[in-house]
Amino acid sequence: MIKTQSEGWGTRVGLVLAMAGNAVGLGNFLRFPVQAIQNGGGAFIIPYIICFLLMGLPLLMIEWTIGRYGGEKGNHSAPFMMDRMGKKRIWKYIGVFGIFSNIGIAAYYCFIESWTLAYIFHSAIGSFTGMTQNEVVAMFSSYVSLDEATLIPFEALIFFLICLTINVYILSRGLSGGIEKVAKIAVPLLILFGIFLAIKAVTLTAGSEGANFDGILGLNFLWTPTFDTISNPKVWLNAAGQVFFTLSVGMGSIQCYASYVKKKDDIALNSMSAGWMNEFVEVVIGAAIIIPLAVGYFGIDGVKQLAELGGLSIGFKTLPFLFNQWGTFLSTISGIFWFGLLFFAGITSSLAMGMPVMSFLKDEFSWSRKKSAWTFGAIVLALGLPTVFFYNFGVFDEYDYWTGTFSLFLFAMLETILFAWVFKAENGWKEFNHGADFKIPRVYKFIIKYITPVLLIIVFVASTIKPVNNDWEGAFNNLINGKGWSLDNSSVIKQALNSGLREQLENTTDPALRNELEKKILYTDGAKILLLITFFGIAYLVRVASNKRKKERRNET
Repeated sequence: MIKTQSEGWGTRVGLVLAMAGNAVGLGNFLRFPVQAIQNGGGAFIIPYIICFLLMGLPLLMIEWTIGRYGGEKGNHSAPFMMDRMGKKRIWKYIGVFGIFSNIGIAAYYCFIESWTLAYIFHSAIGSFTGMTQNEVVAMFSSYVSLDEATLIPFEALIFFLICLTINVYILSRGLSGGIEKVAKIAVPLLILFGIFLAIKAVTLTAGSEGANFDGILGLNFLWTPTFDTISNPKVWLNAAGQVFFTLSVGMGSIQCYASYVKKKDDIALNSMSAGWMNEFVEVVIGAAIIIPLAVGYFGIDGVKQLAELGGLSIGFKTLPFLFNQWGTFLSTISGIFWFGLLFFAGITSSLAMGMPVMSFLKDEFSWSRKKSAWTFGAIVLALGLPTVFFYNFGVFDEYDYWTGTFSLFLFAMLETILFAWVFKAENGWKEFNHGADFKIPRVYKFIIKYITPVLLIIVFVASTIKPVNNDWEGAFNNLINGKGWSLDNSSVIKQALNSGLREQLENTTDPALRNELEKKILYTDGAKILLLITFFGIAYLVRVASNKRKKERRNET
């Protein structure tokens, strides 16, 4: 059964900008700088670039190829793209991750995205003017706690609903009429806003506008190569994780976008253009905002302490206070630009999360574009409301870990094995280069077949059995000496068991803290159950769609 393609991209520029927008997200501006700070600045850049070249670029090639190859037969969602490449039916159920990850990530990602809308509003009306940093922190805490002290009652919920509605409306307009138009506006604007803020951050001078150090000191910290931590497996694991997060690989959204290109389109050039544009925004612009700004006011040691709180804390709890040091007009403009670029980065990514779900519903059940879009919105609303109401009880973090980290790695690893060893790397390489004027070095054929799968398996296994305190040498010595292998609470196995929270519960006698921990365990276990129900619900729909296809083929014959 061959389906006709009713959607399509209007222009190559629009496609590349949409793909770049999919990759350029909140992680470029919030997560990457913190990862760089926590992992030694210049010491992080080296493994990051190596991971990008050996895992990031190959995965972009793989996912663009799977997408276009699947799209030739009218398949625009991961389950049936992977089913076409592998003969065993297990592959279409592995492809469920290509729908599940998008729903799970969108459920909490749209919530963060809605914060940026709220903070654009607050920057514009001057809510942060004259606030101390403690007051900025308190405002954020009130916001995510749905505190009545906020300017608008249930402000976080209202902005979440507004943000989700905007996403669904754009999705209902389709690829060229919605997503592509937004990308053509959003991506250039976020780059312009980013360049403005980066110049301002880098040109900070000690003693001016309350700064204690020159902003350029932050760039020196990032771009001065050091080798003292380069042998640390933790740095490499974090670098690999950041590459996955920033390129949006392992989700199914790239495959979906690529499934709407034409057979003769140059996907080699398109994939490299989108990938390197993302790296430019992340490494050159993204890192040149938070790091120089924070170093300018807090120094390198202060920024290292600040980084322990995470990118969300720096972006929403610290930068509004720092902007205040620049005077009313410039702080207002900077706030609008900063949260504006975060919103544009966020929405171009969240739109990409909706397309695989919509494409599945349209392809397999003949739903209209609008019905598919609003159904996606309803699912994200139902799954996302717990992150809004129970943000302080770990639901947000649970979604992020299982859909934004674990699922991405697992799916990317399995699709690479499918591409390189089941479909065969030789066939994949030929398909990738079909219609290409831009030639990728042939060494990448070898990398895709041998290097990338091995690295992905190593990273996945290392994350699953990560030893206590990341002490691999000590763990192996204990194993050899018959003392067993002690897992860290951040390992996949311990995360699944909620071991960290349970240990805290066992070690405290404070009634108030015990009550809080018991609630967190209850809500995080509930979040896992919701995600499992979602995954198996999608798997059931894939089975229904597969049986429907078989019946239609029998009727045709």
